[in-house]
Amino acid sequence: MTDRLSDAGNFAASREERLAALAALVREDPTLAPGGSAVPAATGEVNNHVHTIYSFSPHTPSMAAWRAREAGLSAAGSVDHDSVGAAQEMLGACAILGIGSTVGFELRVSLLDTPFADRKLNNPDSLGIAYMTIQGLPRPAIPMAAEFIAPLARARGLRNRKMTAAISGLLVEAGLDPINYEQDVLPLSKADEGGSVTERHLLAAAAQSIMRRWPPGKALIEGLSRCLHIEAPPRVGEWLVAPGNPHRLYDLLGLLKAGFLDRVFIQPGSDECVAAERATAFARKVGAIPAYAYLGDVGESPTGDKKAERFEDSFLDGLFPFLVELGFQAVTYMPPRNTKAQLARVRTLAARHGFMEISGVDINSSRQAFNCPEILAPENSHLIDNTWALIAHEKLSGLDLGQGIFSKDNPRKGQPLAERLHAYARIGKALDMRCPEDIPTLERLALKRS
Repeated sequence: MTDRLSDAGNFAASREERLAALAALVREDPTLAPGGSAVPAATGEVNNHVHTIYSFSPHTPSMAAWRAREAGLSAAGSVDHDSVGAAQEMLGACAILGIGSTVGFELRVSLLDTPFADRKLNNPDSLGIAYMTIQGLPRPAIPMAAEFIAPLARARGLRNRKMTAAISGLLVEAGLDPINYEQDVLPLSKADEGGSVTERHLLAAAAQSIMRRWPPGKALIEGLSRCLHIEAPPRVGEWLVAPGNPHRLYDLLGLLKAGFLDRVFIQPGSDECVAAERATAFARKVGAIPAYAYLGDVGESPTGDKKAERFEDSFLDGLFPFLVELGFQAVTYMPPRNTKAQLARVRTLAARHGFMEISGVDINSSRQAFNCPEILAPENSHLIDNTWALIAHEKLSGLDLGQGIFSKDNPRKGQPLAERLHAYARIGKALDMRCPEDIPTLERLALKRS
């Protein structure tokens, strides 16, 4: 089993090879098949926002699906930055393992021509630039999404090269090895397979240079402070000096993101961050759901990669109606990152403005667990149902765009959103997760037109 799992998680293998390894694992050990005795008891948890090696993560899509099921999740979804490279593999891996699947992608969009141009929305690095997700992407739309993303990725590559040069200059000033975009950054990515290259890739290359110079322990903490003027918070400092820490690269990367990136960050332009209304229009056209990614004021960051900082909470009441004007149909958020008061406010605003709520925790570090027990709290039970509604939406929209939750041709478009979501959740739960896109089944479960 270990060998098969290693093959499914092999960064260098092809998508087909990883899926074949996962299928062989399940085939050769029937106890691991859906319903098998070795399958962990389902907790009911779901996660719609897992990053993979196609943006930045230690997990291949096949391994992400395995880790999700190993943690007892009933459904998982890939959402990579500026990439749908994981989508087909994630759908296939989840089907092999018999858990629900949903795919999408995340991108930064511009609100610079809006009243919120000078506001810090949900992006620590930029004013007037917001993160959003495009969720529930139907399988037939995956190639269209890749085409939509491609020019944005090219523009990002040009900016990445400039930031890499700036990082390299600071490393050299500190007596460290320089880094090169082609030699040190690109090999950490899956850019040759439609993956994105993010700031985390640049910082990972910098972290490798740092770790070559200073071994784990006091020398590393002192070197960061003396030569790079980076002070590690106590918790992160303990991680960095701990002997045999398998997460050290990710821990150091998170520290660099919080305390170093701002020195080299170059603001993205309109060639990389399209206007929000253009992105939402694309999502709606292909049958996906455009979602604003609520962040809220941040205290202590769970992954150590964000400073304590204020974001959209002070103007949230005015932001939501404007998001409606921009074409958003949902809000996505991460229950562990916010207080109960913050989430109660978001839920109230979502209901008021007809937004679907989509949950997920962005898995992008080896230190992160796939479990999210917060999702099981009574006040969050609707987020689990909404995941099954999202899954049903995605599969039905792949069959017929008119079956989408928000489609103008939806047979139940006159119903309140909560009732529609309840109906879609029932459909999602009725699908056979081993073949959720089976056409006869979808035609049988589809909402009927009068």
